[in-house]
Amino acid sequence: MERIRVLLADDHALFREGLATILAAQPDFEVVGEAGDGLEALVKARELVPDLILMDIEMPGFDGLEATRQIVQELPAVIVVMLTVRGEDEKLFEAIKGGAQGYLLKNIYSRQILDMLRGAVRGEAALTPAMASHVLEEFRRLSQRVPGEQSAALTRREQEVLSLVAEGATDQEIADALYLSLNTVKSHMRNILAKLHVSSRQEAVLYARPKQPLTGKGA
Repeated sequence: MERIRVLLADDHALFREGLATILAAQPDFEVVGEAGDGLEALVKARELVPDLILMDIEMPGFDGLEATRQIVQELPAVIVVMLTVRGEDEKLFEAIKGGAQGYLLKNIYSRQILDMLRGAVRGEAALTPAMASHVLEEFRRLSQRVPGEQSAALTRREQEVLSLVAEGATDQEIADALYLSLNTVKSHMRNILAKLHVSSRQEAVLYARPKQPLTGKGA
């Protein structure tokens, strides 16, 4: 039997150890490496080229979402399944748009996660029924929206970020103006591009401007 080679990426060593023990007890899994943050996960993914990566979302510095996007771009054959303690819709959709094959909460039973991971390797989406229903609801909501209305889905903070982008501000300038970290600004920009279904900052500004008045810095 060919074993599924797994890389574990989580900033909590105790959680990695527990998950590694669960996987090691299975004849069809092999843990080939561990990483404590997103950057280390990216480096080890390039080095080891595993079949599957279990990726925590919230890690210090280079987070799991950014690591997933880069890994999927560079190593499209590698399957990434996100692990998180919170089932936030925004993170769920961002993970899927970034190329993740699944999104699992850390409170599920070991038998469930093993079944989900095996399914992911077969090409199935590793989503619990609750998470799948969120995805379906979002799909329905987007399908009912007429073209050009996507900008209405932007949060107030995203509108503020887009307003500053329209003024020509860089990510660092936006971070300084809104008292945010640079990573948070980049996350907002990724969400804006995804929600507006565009690929550049310029397109986002042009797309949103006719439909949505943009708020200023102090709004």
